[in-house]
Amino acid sequence: MSSEAPSFARRSHGWMGIKRGHRARPLEWIIEKGIQLVSYSAIVMVFLIFIFVSREAMPIFLGQMDSAAVRPALSVDEAMKLPKEDLRKYLDMTPDEFVKADAEVIKMLVDLRIESSANETTDKDAKLNTTQWSHLLGPYQWTGYTKPEYIWQPVGTIHKYNIVPLLVGSLKVSFVALAFALPLALGAAIYVSQLANPRTKEWLKPAIELLAGLPSVVLGFFAMIVMATFLQSVFGYATRLNAFLAGIALGLAVIPLVFTIAEDALSSVPRSYIQAALALGSSRWQAAYKIVLPAAIPGVFAAAVLGFGRALGETMIVLMTSSASILSWSVFDSARPITASIAAELAEAVFDGHHYRILFMLGTLLFAVTFSLNLIGDIVVHRLKRRLEGKA
Repeated sequence: MSSEAPSFARRSHGWMGIKRGHRARPLEWIIEKGIQLVSYSAIVMVFLIFIFVSREAMPIFLGQMDSAAVRPALSVDEAMKLPKEDLRKYLDMTPDEFVKADAEVIKMLVDLRIESSANETTDKDAKLNTTQWSHLLGPYQWTGYTKPEYIWQPVGTIHKYNIVPLLVGSLKVSFVALAFALPLALGAAIYVSQLANPRTKEWLKPAIELLAGLPSVVLGFFAMIVMATFLQSVFGYATRLNAFLAGIALGLAVIPLVFTIAEDALSSVPRSYIQAALALGSSRWQAAYKIVLPAAIPGVFAAAVLGFGRALGETMIVLMTSSASILSWSVFDSARPITASIAAELAEAVFDGHHYRILFMLGTLLFAVTFSLNLIGDIVVHRLKRRLEGKA
């Protein structure tokens, strides 16, 4: 009996190995490898998108762009001695245009550049390269202003590309959205997972999750037409489209995401915790917020981080509910998040120009920030789980 058991185990093990091999079942092996390839390709595609966006923004990061409206005019002899790439940039020509132009056309364009320089504006700000990091992040006292200001104004003779108003606008809108969505979503998750009876839970949970199916353009339109007038009449602020309105509308899109993740985390807490608390005399509400909620903190934290990332990356809602890019910490003032600026201005930016590069630089920063938030959230969640399990 004992001698037959190992031989049977060996035969069984061999049979399992043969059945799972690519020779015995080639179709299943191909499908398995195909699924594996798809999962890897999704990760690769994300990083390829990041590489493309960052490549377009690289001239800004390396300080290779010049947005000065007035540049010193060179003589024909000086211009013709320049390297071809520098001459092309001096004449603001595309690579295809420069290749097709002969020497006579180049000389004619240099002469026109000399003639036009005589009629250029005398504003001292016209000589500034506003794509430098000192102008992108720091204040500057522009002509006509009484103090240094942070200004995003990518149109006109002098392009002002300070990104601080856009960063502040994104943070204001996202924090308002999270402050509005997190209490409602977390309260609904606690009620559905711990307090609601089964019949109520059957229809309430799908109803809340169905809100995720609403197109963001519909939420933005509703906020712009209905909510803007209602909130302005209630709070009495002057600016109709502002960060507060955008944040509330954005919160409606964040609630389903936060609710789903938080409810799953709360429902995954072992029922023995709740039964023990009820046996000791606590009410269902006390067991929910004193026992279940602390045990589900990692999942709740993950829901908050993902909700913040969702709010930070939303485009259509903030595009329809925000207006001017003003540097103000008041939520009742106008704001212009990064995503809204990219969506509104990219189609009008000159290809390969400084405005075009600046928008890709903003997209790179947005990608890096959201990726970092998700990474930090994942690390904190794992540490909280280990601490709650007594492993740290």
